[in-house]
Amino acid sequence: MEPEVFVSIFQQALWLVVILVSAVIVPSLLIGLVVAVFQAATSINEQTLSFLPRLIMTLVALAFGAHWGMNKLMEFFISMIDQIPQVVG
Repeated sequence: MEPEVFVSIFQQALWLVVILVSAVIVPSLLIGLVVAVFQAATSINEQTLSFLPRLIMTLVALAFGAHWGMNKLMEFFISMIDQIPQVVG
């Protein structure tokens, strides 16, 4: 049981989390930026105006990316199962 194996597993897990979260957050962030520019250009100071487009974009990103994200999680889980003999033995 070498520490490098555990560091590698932890690094893979963190990278997977970053990728999965970014797939949902980045589209919402871009929509929020577009709405903020629109609000600045039109001098509309309504706080709730940016909420609904970001919520809709987040739900759309989750709906379209859920299958891909689940596949990534399953691939990671299968690779962790395959690495059990390496870690234990």
